[in-house]
Amino acid sequence: MPFNNEQESFWSGEFGDDYISRNQSAQLLASNIALFSRALSGTSDISSVLELGANIGLNLTALSTLFPRQNRTGVEINEAAFRRLDENEAVNRAIHSSILDLRLDEEFDLVLVKGVLIHLAPESLPAVYHRISLLSRKYILFVEYFSPSPVELDYRGHSGKLFKRDFAGEFLASQPSFCLEDYGFVYHGDPTHPLDDLNWFLLRRSG
Repeated sequence: MPFNNEQESFWSGEFGDDYISRNQSAQLLASNIALFSRALSGTSDISSVLELGANIGLNLTALSTLFPRQNRTGVEINEAAFRRLDENEAVNRAIHSSILDLRLDEEFDLVLVKGVLIHLAPESLPAVYHRISLLSRKYILFVEYFSPSPVELDYRGHSGKLFKRDFAGEFLASQPSFCLEDYGFVYHGDPTHPLDDLNWFLLRRSG
């Protein structure tokens, strides 16, 4: 698979392989179920979901407990993760692709992006926002690290691989057919359902 930038190459390789083993546990699944239950409590008629950067499908597995009749599609760039995603019984369709190279001529009730935008090349974000907009029929859920202004952080000894910014604000500024429906925060110190300090933003198509 050809890569559009160094970030795609990075996550397709050994580091992306190692990410799989670091991010799977019963606790993480329970915390994700609690997060999605809260973030999507005000939505209706979500019969299809597309997750971009689905890894092995833990988020889609969590969604399957809340929406068992939902059709779930996952897109993943790392080959090892994609193989696991393709075998996940909670996933109806697995696609091996980067977000920028994804070619899907269809819309989904919900497009989910969790812990993915923070790892993308900043210069690719306008194209990614546009693609997400085209793929969503009703809702978009971003779950990412937030910063009011763009900042780059060291990521496990690597530079140029972790960025914080106002992803939802940038998306809304560039995609006027969507509006902010709801937002919230999940705390690493939550005694029951801990996650990284993540902000979630539920966006709705308004026009």
